[in-house]
Amino acid sequence: MTITLPGPTLGVVGGGQLGRMMGEAVAPLGVEVVVLDPTPDCPASPVVSDQIVGDFDDADAIRELASRVDALTFEIELADPDLMAEAAAEHDVPVHPDPDTLRTIQDKLVQKEALVDAGIPVPEFVAVATAEGLERVVEEYGGVMLKAREGGYDGRGNVPVRDPADAADALDEIGGAAMAEELLDFEREIAVMGLKGADGETRTYPVTETIHREEILRESVAPARTDGAVVAEAESVARDVLDVLDGRGVYGIELFETREGDVLVNEIAPRPHNSGHWTIEGARTSQFENHVRAVLGWPLGPTDLVAPAVTANILGDIEETQPATLRNVEAVLAAPEAALHWYGKADVRPLRKMGHLTATPADGGNDADADADIDCDALLSRARALRDGLTFGNA
Repeated sequence: MTITLPGPTLGVVGGGQLGRMMGEAVAPLGVEVVVLDPTPDCPASPVVSDQIVGDFDDADAIRELASRVDALTFEIELADPDLMAEAAAEHDVPVHPDPDTLRTIQDKLVQKEALVDAGIPVPEFVAVATAEGLERVVEEYGGVMLKAREGGYDGRGNVPVRDPADAADALDEIGGAAMAEELLDFEREIAVMGLKGADGETRTYPVTETIHREEILRESVAPARTDGAVVAEAESVARDVLDVLDGRGVYGIELFETREGDVLVNEIAPRPHNSGHWTIEGARTSQFENHVRAVLGWPLGPTDLVAPAVTANILGDIEETQPATLRNVEAVLAAPEAALHWYGKADVRPLRKMGHLTATPADGGNDADADADIDCDALLSRARALRDGLTFGNA
């Protein structure tokens, strides 16, 4: 293909932090971005060309978006795959990843069944509809993670159930169709950002260790502090996952490393993912730039590590919703090894993701190959200390 600049215009359904970082990443490439989001002045709006204010299932708004762009993508699973497919066909623009992939991933039960059908390893799981059924599953598995089949994120829609007596309350908390998955005693959680480009090309970013508390990602460590056999298996499983999914773009593939060293797929996101935010500073091409390159059918950028990197999420540390003012920022700005990313959300809520910081070695990572584990341990401690010094509370 022939590429000229100024570049094309990309339409993104969703204007949250992922849309914001896409806009930041591809402005240097001459790509214009228009987002569709129901929140006026959404986080992406300051850094993209325009925002269409509309719900993710607003057919007129999605048609307007398709009429103004050269390609469509999405940064949130709440996007309506049917409306995107219809609008893309009407205005003859490509949409990636494929809406069929989004349909599969939106329902966690359907997602897991598709993986099983492809021979990809996953934890044991089963659909549950009644308290009695969940009680039996809890007894059989010795504990489960109850998951909302649709709509859950950042710990919402996930309820651990270890006692059959808690089944009814857990189903009430989920409040809809649910899936029960065996509660694993895993060694660590890891992730691979997979990438599908034009002509079937696939790439993966280095395996990342992800650290969660209360089902919310707190830190990501790249490269993962695990052994070479697990890294190789995780990369192999990730490539198998990419073979199952249709459409170009970045896929966040979340995995469990078991105590025995096996790798199981937890969940998949058909978009850039929090687990890969470290790629902005730590990889040769960020996940955001590569997602847009892939969607447009452009050559993919290299995904190799340039330095060990640790990302620490900045979460709301308040008890009630309030206007967002982050304090003690000067300490992060003064740290030569830290990069700060603010998501531009007007209000802070308890545990809401408001930004992140990424720490890389002060020496530029020249000894990354020799001392990756040592670097990552030190970087994790440093990133946590810098992040924990930030607050939304009163000065």
